[in-house]
Amino acid sequence: MKLLYFAWVRERIGLAEEDVMPPADVATVADLVAWLAPRSPGHAAAFADPARLRAAVDQAFVPLDTPVAGAREVAIFPPVTGG
Repeated sequence: MKLLYFAWVRERIGLAEEDVMPPADVATVADLVAWLAPRSPGHAAAFADPARLRAAVDQAFVPLDTPVAGAREVAIFPPVTGG
């Protein structure tokens, strides 16, 4: 699964993207975030408050309780503002 990070999420993690193979018990985007958080201090900082995160699975905006089974790409980013 390819992970894409944007804005301050990318800055805190220090990566724009990474490829991962989460275990079978990672069922949702929220589970994925929880599984990723201990990977590094940057991941921990980026994922410290999941309520501040938004996600897209295979380029479709989704809530964090969306299943990730079969997903090829998950993007994680802060809320989008317009203007």
